[in-house]
Amino acid sequence: MPVQPRPGTAPLPALPHWEQTPADLPAAIRQIKAALRARIAASGRTAEDVFAIVERQIKGEVAQIAAARDRGEAIWPVIDYAEIEAGTVTAEARELLHRRGCLVVRGHFEREQALSWDASIVRYVEDNEFFENYRGPADDFFGSVGSKPEIYPIYWSQAQMQARQDDRMARVQGFLNRQWKHESEGVQWFDPDRDSLYPDRIRRRPPGADSGGLGTHLDPGNLDLWMTRAYQQAFRHLFDGAVEDYDPWDAAYRTDGPQYPGTTMCSAFRTFQGWTALSDMAHDQGVLHTVPIPGAMAYLMLRPLLADVPADDMCGVTVNQTFPANATWHPLLMDALSGIPDVQAGDSVWWHCDMIHSVAPVRDQQGWGNVMYIPAAPWCPRNERYAVSVRDAFLTGSSPGDFPAEHYERAWTGRFQRDDLNGTGRRGLGLD
Repeated sequence: MPVQPRPGTAPLPALPHWEQTPADLPAAIRQIKAALRARIAASGRTAEDVFAIVERQIKGEVAQIAAARDRGEAIWPVIDYAEIEAGTVTAEARELLHRRGCLVVRGHFEREQALSWDASIVRYVEDNEFFENYRGPADDFFGSVGSKPEIYPIYWSQAQMQARQDDRMARVQGFLNRQWKHESEGVQWFDPDRDSLYPDRIRRRPPGADSGGLGTHLDPGNLDLWMTRAYQQAFRHLFDGAVEDYDPWDAAYRTDGPQYPGTTMCSAFRTFQGWTALSDMAHDQGVLHTVPIPGAMAYLMLRPLLADVPADDMCGVTVNQTFPANATWHPLLMDALSGIPDVQAGDSVWWHCDMIHSVAPVRDQQGWGNVMYIPAAPWCPRNERYAVSVRDAFLTGSSPGDFPAEHYERAWTGRFQRDDLNGTGRRGLGLD
C-alpha cells in the first residue's frame, strides 16, 4: 500500500472536547470519532493511512520480540541497582529500556531488607486484627483475582513508607523519569528528581493459592484520552496525521489535565508503574506480563477510528473501567505479551505508564508472591493537586482518594507517622 505524504502545516479543524464525563456517552463517542477522522483527513491523510503506518512499525517490533524469544533471549531488560547508583548504566542498556519500556532492577534493595519489610507487614496487620475485621474486596477490578485477601487495602505501614522515601527508591525513580522528555516548548512538565509518594496497596499471595490473574489492560485513562483537551494535545501527532512525530516518551500536556472519575482511575501522572518484590517469585508463578512496546499506544488510540468498529464504540473502552486490550481488536499486540524473569526479594519491576500489562493466572502457587506497589510519580501540577488529599489521608490513616474508602488503618497502632518522615518524604507529601 503506498504511503501518503506527510501532512503539511495548514490549520486543522478544532476537536470538540469534554472536560467532564459526557452525559450521553454514545453520542459523544460518535462525535469525537467523526471529528478525529475529519481532522486527520484535513492533513492530507486518512485514518486508515495513519493506522497503516503505525501497524507496520508495530509489526516490525513484534517480529523482533518473537525472534529474540526464539533465540532464547530475555525480553525484559535487567539493570543492577549498583549501576544506577554509580551512574554506569551503558548506552546499550538505556536504549533497550527505551525500546522495551520495562525494566527489572536487580538488588534495588538488599534482600534482607525486603524480607524484613515483608515480616513487618505481617506483624502490622496481625497486631491490628486485620483478618478478623476484613470486609472483603471493595475494588471491582482487583476483587476478581480470586485469592482472598490477595490485595491488602493497606497504605501506611512502616514498610511501605520507608520504601517510598528511601534514597534508593528516589535514585531509581529519578533514573526512570529521565528516560522521558520532561522539558519542551519552554515548559518543565515535571520535576524528574522529586517524587509525589503516590500511595498504593500491597499484595500477599500465599503458597498453594489459586488466582485468576488479571486480563490484559492499561491504566493511563479511558475515554478521557480522546475527549479531554489536555490529552488531545498530548496525542496531537496522532490526531494531526503526523504519526511519525509521535513520541511515547514525551510528557508534554500529560501532567496537568483532568481524568474522568471512576473506581479504576489514577489521579496521578506516573512515568512508570512499578512494584518492589518482598519475596522470591519464579517466572511461571502467576507473574506480570507486558506488551513491551511503548509505541503501541498509537495503535490503541487510532484503532477505534477504522471502519470495522461501530460508530459508538471505542474498541470497548468506556468510563469507570480500565482500558481493555484484547485479541478481538488488538490481536497483533497480544503476540508480543512477555512475562518478567525470575525475581528475588528486593528486586523492583517497572513498566511505562501506557503499557499493556496483565497478571497470569496460577494454580497451587509455589512460594509466596508478595509485592509493594510503588510507582514513579514525579512532581507536577496534577500530582501536586492529588498530594493535598494524600497528605490528609496519611495524617489520618485513611484510604487515599483513588481507592475504595475502607479506612482500615485509622485507629491502627504501629502506623507510620509524620515524625517518621525524612526530607524526601516531606517533599513528596508537600510538607516542605
